[in-house]
Amino acid sequence: MFQYVKVDPITVEVLSNAFMSIAEEMGGILVRTAYSTNIKERKDCSCAIFNARGETIAQAEHIPVHLGSMLGIVKEITKKYSAEEIEPGDMFVANDPYSGGGTHLPDITIAAPIFHDSEIVAYVANIAHHSDVGGRVPGSMSGDSTSIFQEGLRLPPVRLVKKGKLLGDIMDIIKLNCRTAFERNGDIMAQVAANTIGIERAIDVINKYGRDIVLSGMEELLDYGERKMRAGIEKIPNGVYEFTDYLDDDGINLGKHVRIHVAITVKDDSVALDFTGTDPQVKGAINVVDGALKATVYYSLKSIIDPMLPPNGGFYRAISIYAPEGTLVNPKVPGACGARTDSCQRVADVVFGAMAQIVPKQTMAGCNSAVTTVIFSGDDKKNNRFFVYPESLGGGFGARYNKDGLDGVHVHITNSSNLPIECMEAEYPIMVDRYEIRNDTGGAGEFRGGLGYRRDYRILQDTVFGSHGDRQKLAPWGLQGGGDGAPGRFVINPDTPNERVLPSAKSSEVELKPGDIMSAQTPGSGGYGNPFKRKIEAVLDDVLNDKVSVENAAKLYGVVVDMSTKTIDKVATALLRK
Repeated sequence: MFQYVKVDPITVEVLSNAFMSIAEEMGGILVRTAYSTNIKERKDCSCAIFNARGETIAQAEHIPVHLGSMLGIVKEITKKYSAEEIEPGDMFVANDPYSGGGTHLPDITIAAPIFHDSEIVAYVANIAHHSDVGGRVPGSMSGDSTSIFQEGLRLPPVRLVKKGKLLGDIMDIIKLNCRTAFERNGDIMAQVAANTIGIERAIDVINKYGRDIVLSGMEELLDYGERKMRAGIEKIPNGVYEFTDYLDDDGINLGKHVRIHVAITVKDDSVALDFTGTDPQVKGAINVVDGALKATVYYSLKSIIDPMLPPNGGFYRAISIYAPEGTLVNPKVPGACGARTDSCQRVADVVFGAMAQIVPKQTMAGCNSAVTTVIFSGDDKKNNRFFVYPESLGGGFGARYNKDGLDGVHVHITNSSNLPIECMEAEYPIMVDRYEIRNDTGGAGEFRGGLGYRRDYRILQDTVFGSHGDRQKLAPWGLQGGGDGAPGRFVINPDTPNERVLPSAKSSEVELKPGDIMSAQTPGSGGYGNPFKRKIEAVLDDVLNDKVSVENAAKLYGVVVDMSTKTIDKVATALLRK
């Protein structure tokens, strides 16, 4: 056991940066050595360091919801294996949302203990979104699955590496249950490599500063995170703040919106969130397990109260969460959760919506708040192999009290990149015909909402399409008089006599033929403030840059633009804005 010692603030800061550097380097190793485009190009992965109790010490700036996929794994490992059963060089793999392994099955987590003097002193862990882990449909995360047993292989925490040697039996089980075994093998080995580097770097830090200093520094970091969060909460007036928002549907009952409600109680230096009033868990795959809910809440409050909080588990201590069992945000087995990120985005929206009532300058209008995901699969005739190509797409970021929203970005709990067209076309039998910002999708306001975009995929051979997403029926909301953003949609063969709009963002087994176009059109975001207070020059700039149409400039902003001269008609504008 280590002996606690008082660590001076400068050393604590040095250690904090060392831990973050290790997590970031692990992420770099994982991305550079992975096989699948989803990891090596889109960076759909995250890395973190935990103390021996499983508390977060540092999470690299990758994808916020992945914290939920790693939050419980150390505690589940120590619950299942005694300290005497765990040895240097061991690594453990998991993905099951209901046994501490993740938040949906494609996210595979690998954790490894860090030993010093024959004692476990910490853990490193990383998570990567694998393009397929079996199940009913390729991609393993269709929005219209109705049971977790349809979504793929479930792995409770089990030993994958023993004393540095990969256990082939476990790998054989994983590969046999995946449609793209070659990729899975390569991606998992990349995860093992990332942890190996993380362990080496952590031991270097311990050897440099001493075990007692490093472990005491971890405790100081957690305490500092708690103090800083509590200090931020104390600046917020005590009270109960409530907000309700809805998801379009659950992918099964298409005519029924799904309600998420939160009551946030601020009392002195703590915050309590109560999700009573949220709808019961649903048949579709948008249920949110405990880890995903916690990760979303922690992200949201950190962003609002103090974005400079250190990325460790200390600040969690100031937050309590209650979610009734059997609801959308605390489902029972076997609730499907492959598309849980769309619900997580709405959880973030209700937290931001509630907090906007008291700290409007620290929040934003409704974002695109969907993880608009496309999944293409089929037999690649050119390369003679089965392919699964998943990609999540960005949209509008909500306007703030002093800034326009951002266009075509991932928001809230997701932070992956769009797959570059060149990389996609080189690896899959698909081409991109069109990739552009969607005009008029940002909500009007003194500050305009960010815009969604359109990405048209041309299919080159028989292909099956699946998806999940949201904000295709219910628009992102504006704040302080700002207008709503435009919803998104999935369209097959747009602008042709054969055009077909998919009835829900959550679909699977949609057959596409060579020459078909699948058009993914993502939501915009809400505006902030009275649109008639927007600077006239800003509206003109939006029109000239094809962000706002001439018609909407006049209708929503009271600004008349003469496109023949590309100037403002000052007389007509003055009459409209009178």
